[in-house]
Amino acid sequence: MPKTIAEKILSNKAGRDVSAGEITIVSVDVTLAQDGTGPLAIRGIREMGFRKLANPEKTVFFLDHAAPCPRKELSNDHAFIRSFCKDMGCVVSEINEGVCHQVINERYVKPGDLLVGADSHTCTGGALGAFSTGMGSTDIAVAMALGKTWMRVPDTMLVRLSGKLPAGVFAKDVILDLIGRVGADGATYMALEFAGDTIADLSQSSRFTIANMAVEAGAKAGIFPTDTVTKAFLEEQGRAGDYGEVSADSGAGYAEAVDVDVAALTPRVAFPHTVDNVRPVEEAGDVRVDQVFLGSCTNARMEDLRVFASVIRGRKKAPGVRLIVTPASRSVYTAAVKEGIVGEFLEFGAAITNPGCGVCVGVHGGTLADGERCLATTNRNFKGRMGNPDSEIYLASPATAAATAIEGRIADPRRYM
Repeated sequence: MPKTIAEKILSNKAGRDVSAGEITIVSVDVTLAQDGTGPLAIRGIREMGFRKLANPEKTVFFLDHAAPCPRKELSNDHAFIRSFCKDMGCVVSEINEGVCHQVINERYVKPGDLLVGADSHTCTGGALGAFSTGMGSTDIAVAMALGKTWMRVPDTMLVRLSGKLPAGVFAKDVILDLIGRVGADGATYMALEFAGDTIADLSQSSRFTIANMAVEAGAKAGIFPTDTVTKAFLEEQGRAGDYGEVSADSGAGYAEAVDVDVAALTPRVAFPHTVDNVRPVEEAGDVRVDQVFLGSCTNARMEDLRVFASVIRGRKKAPGVRLIVTPASRSVYTAAVKEGIVGEFLEFGAAITNPGCGVCVGVHGGTLADGERCLATTNRNFKGRMGNPDSEIYLASPATAAATAIEGRIADPRRYM
């Protein structure tokens, strides 16, 4: 029976043919937890009496959500994680290494893998042709200890992307438009499988952005087929041998299909306080902002920093607007320094923070005041997401964020490109 990508990967990990709707035990290739969820997973492992991990070299704990720590309680959590990893032989990704969803894909995930993580945006790995999904800390504890987990094979929604992106429109606009169409729960426990002639023109960075936000439509995973773009990315990471062909079978059955003509899109903005509250930028109105944030696991890779820099180059930041830039990983930060982009950001008036989650998660690094608004390149604009329920968060692409930093209000990037 022809299978979707999700069905093919999970069949391989189950050691038998499985189809949508079946519950099965699957082997896990890579597991992750971060400093918010990691302590819960560790306590679960110990409470269940496990004394070793199934695959310690592919079990990674990330110190990224509070890095460096703003409070002693979080510092104690970091010490707890470091001690556990030393005892068990698993990996600690230290502060300044970067966001879990960036680093795990730079170093560990390969096409055809099953990655499970104690963080909802683990779905980012689907951009490499892996089945990547977030789970609760207790389930992750079992996966770390046994190298297996149970899963219901999801139905798949086929998302066909056609046409070429117009100037000023980027991957973030594509996924915001899709979420606006299907709704925040429109793909609940489904795999989003991306197809269509647009994919060949999407960089690996763009694919990460789209896969990252699959969960914002309720999806279990967001998966791309592999191709020369995937191969080139792995080669750049020194992992050419990790490449493999991943694609759906001809005639695979899909629960739903959605067609998106990207050539017809304009820049999109998600308004508070839900990700599916999406409007074209030309319908945003006069929305003044206090802070612009370029960062997160969604849009803080080199491509994103370059786009932002290209818009602000030769221009000045609006008075009274704070700009915070947080590169996704140490490798991204290093490349941006060498390329001179960090210098451009500093000259523009940005505050550059070390790689990590930073402002996005609301723990530290730029908490908003009462009544303030932030235009961010992140993936969530929930009430209180950035640490203050009496503030507002708007989501957009790096290009729209740059135009907004110039004008001090939500702005259309096309006038600068």
